[in-house]
Amino acid sequence: MQIISNCTQDVIKKAAKALTDGHLVAFPTETVYGLGADATNEKAVSRIYSVKGRPSDHPLIVHISSINGLADWATQVPEYAIKLARAFWPGPMSLIMPRTNLAQDFITGGQENIGLRVPSHPLALELLRQFELAGGKGIAAPSANRFGALSPTTADAVYQELGAYLTGSDLILDGDQSSVGIESTIIDCTGAIPQILRPGAITIRMVEELINIKLIQTADDNSVRVSGRFQSHYAPKAKVVLDENARPGDGLIALASVPTPPGVTRLASPSDAKEFARNLYQALRNADHLGIGQISIIVPNGEGLEKAIKDRVEKAASGLKH
Repeated sequence: MQIISNCTQDVIKKAAKALTDGHLVAFPTETVYGLGADATNEKAVSRIYSVKGRPSDHPLIVHISSINGLADWATQVPEYAIKLARAFWPGPMSLIMPRTNLAQDFITGGQENIGLRVPSHPLALELLRQFELAGGKGIAAPSANRFGALSPTTADAVYQELGAYLTGSDLILDGDQSSVGIESTIIDCTGAIPQILRPGAITIRMVEELINIKLIQTADDNSVRVSGRFQSHYAPKAKVVLDENARPGDGLIALASVPTPPGVTRLASPSDAKEFARNLYQALRNADHLGIGQISIIVPNGEGLEKAIKDRVEKAASGLKH
């Protein structure tokens, strides 16, 4: 296993070949780094589950290079889903739709639906294009971390998380820090009205304004299993507390307008919600590196990206430790 920082065209072709040969390739997306495998290769996909320690009934999102690949994987696609894909792909949005026969149980967790996304990171898109030129149909790619832990937003974080579990034939492609920093918005498109299953950078308001339909927001039921819906997830080793005054020895993540109390380690001082999301996971990871036992997060207020940040930090505070 090696980290490749100079991702030339030849390197990307090598990575596409590694995928077609059944190996794993970790690669950057604009949200977080993904751990990729050929989505039609059951043995390769099973390695994703093994490397991550992920439950086998937890479905994976398939990444494709453009909307043109949608018909390979999804059927009964509603018109609003087409409109969403045209507006927000490539981008940080995953759509859940009824699956075709190409989407087997080992990808869907035994469900009759498939999750699809077109990432916007140029390295990810080129990898997908080269993989499809080699005959591939899509890359299954959950976040490149151990299950329930912090998603990586750099290649070094992938190595820290998974280096001990990858083989010499696997690759990590370095595409700098992910620009969004939290996972994609997941939208259930299996019904007449779309439903937000996981909030993200594509916000409820953005979707409603585009399709002129009032969305069902973040359902509490588990009728559709998707990534990131466990109560405890995205968790560092440190204890996370929300909207509490940080004490001496604690770490603090808050907007720059919030002062740092004496004796507290400032982990991040973002100027707005976008910067907050982009730096959140790296700040939490740094806290673990520094051996900080408790992290206070002052959650920004708002109904846009702030809602997605709140979702992630509430799960981080729910007590799952590694």
